[in-house]
Amino acid sequence: MVICYMAKQDKYTEKQLRKLGQRFQELRKAKGYSNYETFAFDNGIPRAQYGRYEKGQDLRFSSLCKVLKALDVTFEEFFKGFD
Repeated sequence: MVICYMAKQDKYTEKQLRKLGQRFQELRKAKGYSNYETFAFDNGIPRAQYGRYEKGQDLRFSSLCKVLKALDVTFEEFFKGFD
């Protein structure tokens, strides 16, 4: 039997993930996409997966790279304003 569980994030990490999701949403809308589903489809990102990112759920570094490429922003541009 395999037992899997999701480790609870600390408050700082939760806050930063929410900010990450808000930033994704802000940049997506700036690119002219009113909904995340179309953006995800047009950029080859699984719709449900991208939706979770905008809600502030954890993501892998490789996924972050893919989303930033789709948004056409550098890491420096993306992380402006993060503390």
